[in-house]
Amino acid sequence: MRRSSLALLLPLAGVAALTTAAITKPAQGFSLFSIDQDIALGNQVARQTDSLYQAKGQLMTRAGNARAYQLLDGVVKRVLDNGNVKYRTQFPWDVKLIKDDATQNAFATPGGHIYVFTGLVKFLDNENQLAGVLGHEIAHADRRHSTQMLQKQYGTSLLLGLLLGNRSSGQLVQIAAGLGQLKFSRAYEVEADKYSTIYLNGTRYYACDGAAGFFIKAEKQGSGGTPEFMSTHPNPGSRITSIQKSAQQLGCTNRNVSNANFNELKRIL
Repeated sequence: MRRSSLALLLPLAGVAALTTAAITKPAQGFSLFSIDQDIALGNQVARQTDSLYQAKGQLMTRAGNARAYQLLDGVVKRVLDNGNVKYRTQFPWDVKLIKDDATQNAFATPGGHIYVFTGLVKFLDNENQLAGVLGHEIAHADRRHSTQMLQKQYGTSLLLGLLLGNRSSGQLVQIAAGLGQLKFSRAYEVEADKYSTIYLNGTRYYACDGAAGFFIKAEKQGSGGTPEFMSTHPNPGSRITSIQKSAQQLGCTNRNVSNANFNELKRIL
C-alpha cells in the first residue's frame, strides 16, 4: 500500500501546535532538511513519479478527467483546510490519480504531492474512509515523515546531491519508484493515524474515525492487496482501536455525510 533555495542543512525539530486539547500531541521526528529543501526534493520526486506513471499510461490527466479531479479535490481541500496542517500554505498539496484498479494504495512525497490509486477509491465504501486515508497521507508529508524515512533509506548525502544536481537520474528514478512502498516506522504510522483523526475533526464535516473503516473492511475481506501504509505494525486491529479511541475523545464519530459525490467518483473511475 511518493528546496528551491537550498539553505544550509540545519537540525530541525519543529513540533506542530495542535488546537485540540483532547488529544495528546505526538512528538514530531527529526529532519536535517529545511522546509525549502523538502519542497525542492518533493518537486523533483513528483516530476519523476509523474514520468514513470505516464510511461505506463496510468497517470490520469486533469484535462481528460476533469470531473473526477473536481470530486477528489473537494475531499482533499476539506481535509487540508482543517486548521491543523502546519505547512498548509507552503506545500503545493496537489493530488494525482493513478489508473490501477489492482492497487489499493496512496502516498505523498516530501513537500506534499499526493498520489491516489483508483484501486483504493474503488475499495473504499464511503467518503469518510477516503478522507481518513487522505488525512493519513497528508500527515506523513506535513509531519515530515516522508523526508525522514528517505533520509534513513538513502542517506542525507544522496538526497542533498539530488538537490544540488550532483546525482544521476537513475537514483531519482529509484526513489520515485519506491515511494509507494516506503516502510514507515511504528511511531510514524501511529502518529499519522492520530493526525488523521485530528484533521478530520477539524473539518467539522467528516467523522474522524474514517481511516478505521479501511482497516475494518480489509480485515473482514482478508485483503491481500493491503498497502504498505495500512499493513505495517502495529497490527490493523490495534490501529482500529487506537483510531476509534482518538475519535471518541474528540467527540466526532457520529457525523454523517452524503456519499453522492463519492459514489459518482467511483463510477467515473
